[in-house]
Amino acid sequence: MNDAMQIITLISIWLSLLMAIITLSGAIVFWLKHSKVLVKITPLPRYPKITVVVPAHNEEVVIEKTATAILNLNYPKDKLEVLFYADNCEDKTADVLDEVVRRPEYRHHHVQVIRRTGTGGKAGVLNDALKIAHGEYLGVYDADAMPEENALYFLVKKVLGNPQRYMAAFGRNKTRNAKQNFLTRCINQEIVVTQRIQHCGIWQLFKIGRIPGTNFIINKEYVESIGGWRNGALTEDTDISFKIMGSGKLIALAYNSEAFQQEPEKLKDYYFQRLRWAKGNYEVVIGNFKHLFDHSNWRVKLETFYYSCTFFWFNAAIVLSDFIFLANLCAMIIHIWQPNVTLPFTITSSNILLAQILLLNWLLMILLYILQINVAMCTQYGQATTEQIWLSLASYFTYSQLFIIVSVHAVCSVFCDKIFHRDGTKWVKTKRFAD
Repeated sequence: MNDAMQIITLISIWLSLLMAIITLSGAIVFWLKHSKVLVKITPLPRYPKITVVVPAHNEEVVIEKTATAILNLNYPKDKLEVLFYADNCEDKTADVLDEVVRRPEYRHHHVQVIRRTGTGGKAGVLNDALKIAHGEYLGVYDADAMPEENALYFLVKKVLGNPQRYMAAFGRNKTRNAKQNFLTRCINQEIVVTQRIQHCGIWQLFKIGRIPGTNFIINKEYVESIGGWRNGALTEDTDISFKIMGSGKLIALAYNSEAFQQEPEKLKDYYFQRLRWAKGNYEVVIGNFKHLFDHSNWRVKLETFYYSCTFFWFNAAIVLSDFIFLANLCAMIIHIWQPNVTLPFTITSSNILLAQILLLNWLLMILLYILQINVAMCTQYGQATTEQIWLSLASYFTYSQLFIIVSVHAVCSVFCDKIFHRDGTKWVKTKRFAD
């Protein structure tokens, strides 16, 4: 039994390492190809009308800077419509937005501030916007996401490259409060790896894109054809990404499009934000698991397999390996006072080789974790420092382990929601900070 548990853990580690290496290799190829490309802002063949939607729920602390950045986007003003939604706000979000849009420099902008009292959360806001939007594409920015002035330009340029296949385009998000504390520094590393390694790697290898929560555009007519967003979805971005891939269309990566978003600065805020994301992703995976065995698009199958491995199999393997380690550690401590207590997972002459291989693979996981972070940092100006190496090592034993706790909590919560018919669409509001 002991050997079987260690073999299962070993195989799981090998597979997770293989998937990470494949993704990392794709990202390296991507950046070697694009690092030599000189980016120029040249006129587009045409400028489709874009409706930018900004859902905001109690965001008075950050909404002014976000609104100003959006209204200053480098895009023809007659082709840009902006809808700011103060969604069930109990603070001064709407008043702050009113003050911004009344400024003389924005007098000729097509902009509305809408006080909304509906349901459905962010997905509900997007569905409401879908009904009144005049744009050919919908652009979405969260209330804390400040787009760089050319962010929308790059998104539009990408979809115009193949408008029949590219139903959406997404850019990159960067942490605007990365240096606030240890937590935000770790979050920044995670964001950079996600944006610069995972997104770029799977786009390079498989032309698979994943809509993020912010800084993306999507074809309005197409969204209407699939019935819009699913109201109440905890991760409406992942949910609609699967729908797009399932229809055979693509979500294109516009890697030059950047937005700066604020991340949680306190552990409690971070925990409940990631718990919501994890629950939403689990729900999407469970809902799409059947596609592994039907005639669905191969990209949907691959994404479902990836998410299933990441959120179920590999997480379970990590929990199992942690259990083995802690069980032996506790037994060793107890053995000091109770010599008759032996290790539950023994390393004898019959399985010493297996134990050595397990130890080697755990070391490889640490090294690959650090390698991914620092390769990602090398692709972003000013991020590749010695400090990042030590931070990545520290975050492996602290920050990354917290994800396991979040995942276990999310799995239990999802299944309890199903069993007890609970409303799982409610979440704790992520607290914002002035910056």
